[in-house]
Amino acid sequence: MAARLSPRTVIEAFLPFAGSVPLADIYDTANLAGIADQPIRLAIRRMVSSGDIEQTGRGRAGSLTLTNNGRRRLERDRESLTLAYAQDAGGVLWDGRWRLIAVTAPERERAVRDTLRRELYELGAVAISTSLYVTPHDIVAELPQDARRYLSTASTGDLEVRGIAEPRSIAEALWPSKPTIAAYSPLAEAINRDASATDIPVVVRMLLLADALEQAIREDPLLPLELRAVPWPPSEVRAAWADRWGALSKQAHTSLYQGWWPQAPHS
Repeated sequence: MAARLSPRTVIEAFLPFAGSVPLADIYDTANLAGIADQPIRLAIRRMVSSGDIEQTGRGRAGSLTLTNNGRRRLERDRESLTLAYAQDAGGVLWDGRWRLIAVTAPERERAVRDTLRRELYELGAVAISTSLYVTPHDIVAELPQDARRYLSTASTGDLEVRGIAEPRSIAEALWPSKPTIAAYSPLAEAINRDASATDIPVVVRMLLLADALEQAIREDPLLPLELRAVPWPPSEVRAAWADRWGALSKQAHTSLYQGWWPQAPHS
């Protein structure tokens, strides 16, 4: 069970929103999860090289701090998690409008165009024509500020895509439900496994659950629930995860995800 964790997962779990984390905490937890020091060192070097973190000191006496770039990347992951639970709780409702985003970068700036297309895809938008994307969420603010000059945007409550006009049918055509539901199967399995994993340290069990949730969220376009079937299976799995996480949190003495989940899903 513990062998499934990657070194990067362990490192990211300890990175605080502000301040630094002692490397000793990371190494000790990784060892509990069956990960040796060397893979952790290699992962740290890669993250430093990519500009995600900065290291002060060496070995277990050192510490890690997020860079601005690393913080932005993790913030996007945490924002997706917050949105998922807010929608499940009925705290975020769809306003009934579709957002249309056209990427207008010229051919000579192909790299910019390709980057924007990739970022739109990662934010859950879908192309309905060449360089024209649609999403039920207002995501433009999540793109880099300098991207605005390459975009044309609009919103509408009256959208027809390939002859389909009913909102839930549009959603099913563009964001099929089956792959999203399937993406939560490993998370449901992880929750079931944890129920009998009493011989594994609590901190490792929490890491396994957090990693499984993040992988599921990464495959989920997080459409407003008004555009999904009722009941929506991913919402039910997320609720089961929150119950499990809450139970483990009461047992743990750790600073996992410090500052990243200010409003814990189980609260």
